[in-house]
Amino acid sequence: MSGIAFSVKWRKFAFIALAGLSCSFATLAEELPGRFIDLPTVRLWITDSGGAGEAVILLHPRTGNSEFWQHTIPALSKAGYRAIAVDNPGWGKSAVHDARNPEPVADTIEALIDHLELDKIHVVGTAMGGYVAFDYATWQPERTKSLVIAASGLGMQNDPEYREFRERAKIPGMDKQTSDIREVSPNYRGMNPEGVARWKEIYDNAQRDDSVRPPLRAPNTPEKLASLRVPSLLIAGGMDLVTPSGGMRLWSRHITAPKEFVVVAEAGHVLVWEQPEVFNKLLIDFLQKH
Repeated sequence: MSGIAFSVKWRKFAFIALAGLSCSFATLAEELPGRFIDLPTVRLWITDSGGAGEAVILLHPRTGNSEFWQHTIPALSKAGYRAIAVDNPGWGKSAVHDARNPEPVADTIEALIDHLELDKIHVVGTAMGGYVAFDYATWQPERTKSLVIAASGLGMQNDPEYREFRERAKIPGMDKQTSDIREVSPNYRGMNPEGVARWKEIYDNAQRDDSVRPPLRAPNTPEKLASLRVPSLLIAGGMDLVTPSGGMRLWSRHITAPKEFVVVAEAGHVLVWEQPEVFNKLLIDFLQKH
């Protein structure tokens, strides 16, 4: 293969200017109460803003838990949505009853939706959470109003073009760096030490049991991408060293359903955390269309 041709016509492609990077951490973060919900296979910890608005399920990255969404939940609630952030099974406070045979997280989300007596939902996932969000949206399109994925490769290693791109783009020795070096942009590390410190606290508290890895219902493949039937918003970080924006462009070309693609300038892999005001505006504007 001599190279990769980017021939997909995007519905939307924009660079969003850096906003609010130097805001004090205290004005951005908000501690929110949570609760346990006992489901058949999981004791699930959630943070639920409540209310009668349309429900938005928030799925965190591998290096996070439901606290990762503390900048987004208040914005969604203010906009009239019911925001529900989940500690994925095996992460944070959520405990799997049978660690040897965990069910797919999409099944847990479905059980949660039934338990809360919700009808249709918007599902939002970043990084690893994007894997799960996409898995759910393709499995239950009738219950999914829209899909939002940020900074995620979806585990598309069975796509040859994507795999070759990742191989050429990887930074030698990157896997030996600490999580904040890998995932947080240098600008944010330099300008917001309080935000970085809080992110590290969430990272340290994220994984409850490293041996528990609930699977997807089915691997994310080009064919599965092509089967998506709900509208989607895909958000990449312009300084993401873990999942470069070019990689997201590659896998997203398989999606034939209506989609929007946005690159947030100067944002790293944890773009949701680094630039919450930008992310929240993109998210809410998109949700209001659907």
